[in-house]
Amino acid sequence: MLCLAAVGLAVSLPLQSFTLAWTHSIEKIRWEEDYRIVDRHLVLTEARILGTGAGMEPPEGAVLKNGVWHYKPALAPLERVRLARSPYVADYSICWGGACRPMAEIAGPVEAVPALELFACGAS
Repeated sequence: MLCLAAVGLAVSLPLQSFTLAWTHSIEKIRWEEDYRIVDRHLVLTEARILGTGAGMEPPEGAVLKNGVWHYKPALAPLERVRLARSPYVADYSICWGGACRPMAEIAGPVEAVPALELFACGAS
């Protein structure tokens, strides 16, 4: 299960995999990261950039497929993913089961929950 936590918030979602998505604040280009829960850690399995822009060059080894850059970040399994949210930019979305949901729908409005952590439920 995936847990989301912040001051005054604890939500669990029955997920083993999900996509975290957001739109770059300046370039307005969507980024997506696919995660799986493995041994109480979040494992980043693939990332995508739906275009390019200033300071947003795809990393070495990225492959362009139908206008989208795909790559596998060289990142060790994570205990937590910390998100900073702001009312001045588009909020994150979390996707699973073929649909994306605004983070505000799950965690509440940005103004009430400006910082959020994602982690495998039961992880230290």
